[in-house]
Amino acid sequence: MAINKFEVGERIVVKIKDKSYEGVVMPSPLKAKDYLIIKLNSGYNLGIKLSPEVRIEKIGMATKPKAQEIKPPINPKLPKISIIATGGTITSKVEYTTGAVEPLINPEELLLATPELLDVVNISQILSPFSIFSEDMTWVEWQKIAELVAKELNKKDISGVLVTHGTDTLHYTSAALSFMLKNLGKPVALVGGQRSSDRGSFDGAQNLICAGHYLKSNLAEVAIVMHATTNDDFCYAIRGTNVRKMHTSRRDTFRPINELPLAKISPSGEFEILNKNYKSRSEGEVLADTKFEPNVALLKYFPGASPDILNFFVEKKYKGIIIEATGLGHVSTNPKQPRNWLGAIKKAIDEGLFIGFVPQCIYGRLDPYVYSTGRILLDAGVTYLGSMLAETALVKLGWVLGHTKKLEEAKSMMLTNIAGELIDKISPNSFLY
Repeated sequence: MAINKFEVGERIVVKIKDKSYEGVVMPSPLKAKDYLIIKLNSGYNLGIKLSPEVRIEKIGMATKPKAQEIKPPINPKLPKISIIATGGTITSKVEYTTGAVEPLINPEELLLATPELLDVVNISQILSPFSIFSEDMTWVEWQKIAELVAKELNKKDISGVLVTHGTDTLHYTSAALSFMLKNLGKPVALVGGQRSSDRGSFDGAQNLICAGHYLKSNLAEVAIVMHATTNDDFCYAIRGTNVRKMHTSRRDTFRPINELPLAKISPSGEFEILNKNYKSRSEGEVLADTKFEPNVALLKYFPGASPDILNFFVEKKYKGIIIEATGLGHVSTNPKQPRNWLGAIKKAIDEGLFIGFVPQCIYGRLDPYVYSTGRILLDAGVTYLGSMLAETALVKLGWVLGHTKKLEEAKSMMLTNIAGELIDKISPNSFLY
């Protein structure tokens, strides 16, 4: 039986002996000429090896759903929130006629996949300034999101703002909002999904519901709210500057780094504060402080790395570099090694670049005083950023250099705790939490 007899988007029934499967024909890899891939009604894909005993009946074509006008009901007993939809897997589905993943027809379709959210909060409005995957995010999008979030938070009847976003760079955006939202007095929840809304393992529904409960809480922090385990039992709300995506595909991919989650939240509304170091709700106007210097970079030092890497960014007139250093904060400074970095670092700092070191290890902090290498680099002008995450440091540096080009002032701001990014005492229980 030839696979080319079936068109992508056709709905078929496949019978193999005494078993029957119904689904929609999906694109198959070019090398898999003898296999047919269908998407089952459950949302999962099934590969079928074609053979004489496989019988297939065509029963129609998959149809694209039409856009629906959705007007969320208002429950006067529930607080109002605003949703800002920016794209990503959580607002995506499989388009069955091509097999491609594409955005939902409109952001309101989120409520079709998660009607339970309306039992938790009222939706004032759903805004969609753009719809892109997270790898396409830049500082320009961060600025737009921050301005929209601030505008919504400054409405007296809005309890908080929920931002939907792709997971791959979600922790960069959570850091950006943490620095850009000045005088934050209400909660902001960032939510993503590791599975698209057409799949049976869609995790976005629980994430949205838990985020709704977070936006009703007394916490006034930017937080990522997503699955805490691979099961559908509860979520963590994790501070936006101390969170990292730790797995490519697990639903509990986001983990707190060097501190405990802010809260544990169940879909039923059980809410437990896990980290007592948080900012509470307050009155006042939220300001979108979005100045940003885009000419910053993040480098990872590795054995034998050439300082030409750093020299390249100096030549390109970059303003600051974050370097993931080994151990407690080291790169080669040995004059006997032809690829030692000390000269390149001194040259960069002399030309006015900010050079900041962060741990190459995910957990822990830097300490330049333990080994002579650290003291040499500290004397050369390197700024050691303690336990700050590399991604957070990069975003903070762009934000800081958007406000000052003076090197000493930038150093002072980078070492000032603005949004919980600098941790004085690392919780021992936070390791692999």
